Amino acid sequence: MRRLISSGSPFETDIGYSRAVVDGDLIFVSGTTGFDYATMEISDDITAQAAQCFVNIAAALAQAGATLADIVRVLYIVPAGPADFETCWPILKQHLGAIRPAATFISAGLSDPRMKIEIEVTARKTARKRA
Repeated sequence: MRRLISSGSPFETDIGYSRAVVDGDLIFVSGTTGFDYATMEISDDITAQAAQCFVNIAAALAQAGATLADIVRVLYIVPAGPADFETCWPILKQHLGAIRPAATFISAGLSDPRMKIEIEVTARKTARKRA
């Protein structure tokens, strides 16, 4: 069964995508940036943006019946490159250190110059959550 999850962000309707898609036990969360979707504000600080990414990702996963603990794969995109990415490591470890999903980092441009990091995850609902 396929189900679409929305954060309410105008980007979703403007561009034509979902914050997340649930397909069976799998949850695919779109690349998520540091915007606070309630206010549509974004910090200038990459670590604050990374922390907000996890708030946004956790909210999407909750709507899908999952948590950050269900993440199996993560993709980090940072326009400024490895030096900026390294400043985020404490935030990443805080949220994913115990989970240790498969991960990839790339440096690439993002659609808005205010965005300093984008995080995409794939999660799998655990058997205890399906019960």
